Amino acid sequence: MLGIENLYLHKLRSFLTMLGVVFGVGSVVAMLAVGEGASKDALQQIQKLGSNNIIVTSIKPVEEQSASTQQSLMSMYGLTYLDHERIRDSFPNVSRLAPAKLIRKESRLGSRAAELRVVGTTQNWFELVPRPILAGRTFTQRDVDNFAAVAVLSEYGARKLLAAQNTIGQTIKIGADYFEIIGIIKSESGQAGNIQIPDQEIDVYIPLSTVKKYHGDMFIRQSTGSITLEFVELHQIIVQADDMENVESVAAGIERMLLSFHKKRDYLVSVPLALLKQAQATKQRFNIVLGSIASISLLVGGIGIMNIMLASVTERTREIGIRRAIGAKRIQIIVQFLIETVVLSTLGGIIGIIVGITIPSIITYFAEMPTVITPESIILPLFISVGVGIIFGLYPAVNAAGVDPIIALRHE
Repeated sequence: MLGIENLYLHKLRSFLTMLGVVFGVGSVVAMLAVGEGASKDALQQIQKLGSNNIIVTSIKPVEEQSASTQQSLMSMYGLTYLDHERIRDSFPNVSRLAPAKLIRKESRLGSRAAELRVVGTTQNWFELVPRPILAGRTFTQRDVDNFAAVAVLSEYGARKLLAAQNTIGQTIKIGADYFEIIGIIKSESGQAGNIQIPDQEIDVYIPLSTVKKYHGDMFIRQSTGSITLEFVELHQIIVQADDMENVESVAAGIERMLLSFHKKRDYLVSVPLALLKQAQATKQRFNIVLGSIASISLLVGGIGIMNIMLASVTERTREIGIRRAIGAKRIQIIVQFLIETVVLSTLGGIIGIIVGITIPSIITYFAEMPTVITPESIILPLFISVGVGIIFGLYPAVNAAGVDPIIALRHE
């Protein structure tokens, strides 16, 4: 009780001593929350790609990209239907595949028009790129087999074209062809690392067989001063491994297989799992760096506590001598001063946690950055602050207990 009473008698000094711990703990909590928020946001983007998925994309070879743009060119590149069959038949660890043709077409419903990205694919797409179904249904294997003229709109496309009309059952014109809308799904957009998320807000999904029937494999790409004819059978193949442990080996196998059948590098194999592992490792390093920087503030706070307690021992030398003279033991003197330091550091830690929780909320509100406060980011700094109080208060306490009572009584 003597230790607490002494702190109460010197309120301002006690408060200023606590500030180092307050700012140290507050900065630790805030930095860990910012790091966790940034990491969680990145992980969510990567997980949208599917941790068991491998994304194989057609890319235009560099030599063809650098060709003259002042004339009409014929360009053949990318993935083929045979590639899809080889991947499906050659890898026992592949559970599903979703081939896709990607074409931009003007879509129209009544007087409303919008340019949408046509995704010609199979029913597997909706299992490998799972998104909430907002209305109706997605197409089935039967729709693919029967070349059905059906379409599944994204939420963006539905709002852009249909407005307040009844959605399901409407007929939409895509390019020169008509399709029945059978469903609406929620789509995502964006990028995770260097991998583009497979779906976009402007997507409309049509059976792959129907897209092949209506549009074939030849596409016209117009740019300033040139018209390029492109022959691409498949723009993308999403491959799902049966287990996360097999993802990287299957991806390496696909890479080797494509290398043997393609004369030029007109494909890209992307592995979201590798990005996921990289993001987790980056998160760990980020947290260590942020925690280390913030811990310096705690160290400074601990040094401040030690400095004040050493000054307090000098001020209270006579008090210590009187207590020793009337029978107080060394351990009682040590405990008295340790209580003071632990109270200072613990109270500073609690206030620091309140400050640390407040700062991320301010950052999220004004900077719109995601922040996440975990139980560990609160408990760990609190334990550290208590430890700082014990460690940095131990030397002054032992120093006080070692004062000679006779010399102490003579001290003015």
